[in-house]
Amino acid sequence: MANLLDQLKSYTVVVADTGDLNSIGQFKPRDATTNPSLITAAAQMEEYRDIVDGTLKRAYTEAGEGASPRDVVAAALDRLSVDFGLEILKIVPGRVSTEVDARLSFDTQATIDKGRQLIKMYNDAGISNDRVLIKIAATWEGIRACEVLEAEGVKCNLTLMFGLHQAVACAEAGATLISPFVGRILDWYKASTGRNYTPSEDPGVQSVTEIFNYYKKFGHKTEIMGASFRNVGEITELAGCDLLTISPNLLTVLQETEGHLALKLDASAAASMPIERLHIDEATFVRMHAADPMSTEKLAQGIDGFSKAIVALENMLTERLLAIVGEKNLAGATEGLFKVYDFDGDGFITREEWGGTDAVFNALDINADGRITPGEMAAGLGAAHLLKG
Repeated sequence: MANLLDQLKSYTVVVADTGDLNSIGQFKPRDATTNPSLITAAAQMEEYRDIVDGTLKRAYTEAGEGASPRDVVAAALDRLSVDFGLEILKIVPGRVSTEVDARLSFDTQATIDKGRQLIKMYNDAGISNDRVLIKIAATWEGIRACEVLEAEGVKCNLTLMFGLHQAVACAEAGATLISPFVGRILDWYKASTGRNYTPSEDPGVQSVTEIFNYYKKFGHKTEIMGASFRNVGEITELAGCDLLTISPNLLTVLQETEGHLALKLDASAAASMPIERLHIDEATFVRMHAADPMSTEKLAQGIDGFSKAIVALENMLTERLLAIVGEKNLAGATEGLFKVYDFDGDGFITREEWGGTDAVFNALDINADGRITPGEMAAGLGAAHLLKG
């Protein structure tokens, strides 16, 4: 009997939810998707250090002498996402999703500009638009940005999807793909009700099923990619969904488990379902979103979490940059580095603000009082450089 992963691939396009190139090669998905947390995790692996360091060196050279760490890291951030994407595209036959900075989620024009910038970087590397999905949070502003980008031939993946109102608005905007977050919906309901759910009654599974049936009933071309799974049961209950993006640990379980996997979502069956057609304008979107506490809370949390993941990646890249640059340019870097880490602007960097490794913080905190001053930063950057290995 075939394993569950092989059977799933006969119903559904399997996507690897990881930035680890080794895992992508192992499971041979058609597509792959990344986000700042996944890139941060991959970037800290020894086998990918050359990619990270090469990206930082290039950004440093292009920024020019005297550029602050903030400027160099900002330039390197998008470049690193694309560089990992380019490596992924050497392995998968399909597409890679590359995420727009979540801190732009409520700024339509900034999201459009960033999407254009990312796709240009791929195009400049010889990659056509059909192999890249620009990943955008499914806020009303993000959906409007998607509409513009799709009209320009830039394909979009709308993420942080928690409700039917978001899904319908995305389909009406012409999005190529949406990513409903199955596990995060389950998390909310478990915390809210205090009960456990079987796979078939899982609120996240039910949400994706509702969206799937709606799309197939009314002929929407937008693809549905279930994401953020907590267990194998959620995945098997969505067999037949257009795509499912699955973490390496759950892919391993599916690969190692034998048994019969039944088709659960059937596009042909949706045609006869009594489903009411919706039209989502801005007022309707706002009203339906406000009426759904789960969607409201999880979208806000998701944007906040993705934003913090970007800050963590920026912190890691700043540490690597200082190690690469060495001591010759450190004096001019102090002020810029302080702006990266001194979030409250009080002239000190606390361990909480640092957010990087304890080893580097301790090296910079010369008097060991738990705070780094500008003077300690200037004096201690050489110590940080010594920790580069």
